[in-house]
Amino acid sequence: MKSLSSLQGNHKTVGAGPQLRPLTSAYFTRTSAHYRMFNNCIISVLGHIVVRALSCLIIFFLTLCAVHSPLFAQSLSRDAKVSLITVSPGEELYSSFGHNALWVSDPMQGIDKVYNYGTFDFRTEGFYIKFMRGTLPYQLSVSPMYYTMYGAQAENRSVTEQVLNLSQNQKQKLYDYLENNYLPQNRQYAYKFFYDNCATRLRDAMQAACGDSLQYYNQPIRGTFEAKSYRNWMNSYLGNKPWARFGMNLGIGLPSDHVATPQEEMYLPDNLRDHADRAKIGGQKLVLQKNKLFEPPQPDPVFPPFYELLLSPQFIFILLMGVFSGLTTYQKRRKKISFLYDKIIFTVIGLAGWLLLLLWIATDHGVTNWNPHLLWAFPLHFPLILFLGNPKHSSWVKKYVLLCLILLVIFGVGVIVSSLVLGTIIGQPIEAAFIIIGLFYRLNFLRQRV
Repeated sequence: MKSLSSLQGNHKTVGAGPQLRPLTSAYFTRTSAHYRMFNNCIISVLGHIVVRALSCLIIFFLTLCAVHSPLFAQSLSRDAKVSLITVSPGEELYSSFGHNALWVSDPMQGIDKVYNYGTFDFRTEGFYIKFMRGTLPYQLSVSPMYYTMYGAQAENRSVTEQVLNLSQNQKQKLYDYLENNYLPQNRQYAYKFFYDNCATRLRDAMQAACGDSLQYYNQPIRGTFEAKSYRNWMNSYLGNKPWARFGMNLGIGLPSDHVATPQEEMYLPDNLRDHADRAKIGGQKLVLQKNKLFEPPQPDPVFPPFYELLLSPQFIFILLMGVFSGLTTYQKRRKKISFLYDKIIFTVIGLAGWLLLLLWIATDHGVTNWNPHLLWAFPLHFPLILFLGNPKHSSWVKKYVLLCLILLVIFGVGVIVSSLVLGTIIGQPIEAAFIIIGLFYRLNFLRQRV
């Protein structure tokens, strides 16, 4: 193999071009040095880029923490204001009980946040099933005040503001508490109508921020001798919705007949507002100022049309009791009778009983268990009532009818005794009494004729 020197010595020129200089070892030494300098320069540039990128990422994540973490919550200025907002009841069933929210306003810091614990997401997977079962997660939402005002005005609902008499430290603690609750991992909660809702969450938030210095009013809000059960408080908002009132009273059980303490009756937004008016903080009034942000015009009183009375639960069930009594009186004079009417009515009552039983054992509402109405709306009415009138089954059907009569007696005696002991009416809705009287009269007749 020829050496590099011999190859360079045999090199010839071409034409008139310049002679090529021989490639010496010094040439390669200089080239290698230049390459190393270039490589070091590239590495230095890349390192600078990586450092800048990491710095930007660190700043980005620190910014996220500052926005979303209570450890980096924004400090409120001395001009910050924290207010309890109460929206009056609306016409729709879901808005029948009113609404509460907390408003934190600090123009110096650009803060205008309304904290609302009464929202849920229609996009939740299995929304309707979870809603029926009482497992639909509610969540805390945050929006500017004008959103709340717009919604209330659109539905013609009044908005009341109570400016809270909090120290700077208490305002900051309450703001930090709410911001912490708004974190994605904290904002959802298991809604319970009587125990954990948009009003009770705010009651507890204010207590958590203020500690023992906040003393809520320790008497029933309507007076010392006017304590009410959860059910009775609920009914006071359903007077103009008779079928909703009937259905809700039928579906909830004995836990709803517990007489609410002053703390517990704040599950209703209006009660939280009224208790806040009477509350003390550090020996002073909790409410510093009360403002009416929106008051809709009061409509002229309108009497409900007559057909609404004919379609009310009271009229329907009085009519049903009359049909029970009239049909029974008529059939007492006949030797052969038809049980078709009984099969229809008891099937409907039995299906209602199955629904009440499912509300007890298959849902998590917290107030649908121990429902005494299952004693008269007995689920086994369907399908056992279909055997009524069949001579092959008359022996056990007669025993079943006797059992149903005993259950009705137990229901009646239990309601009277419990109402006297607890000091509140058990066994609502009252309209059920008309059904029970008709059922007793009819079952007593069937026991003699099956």
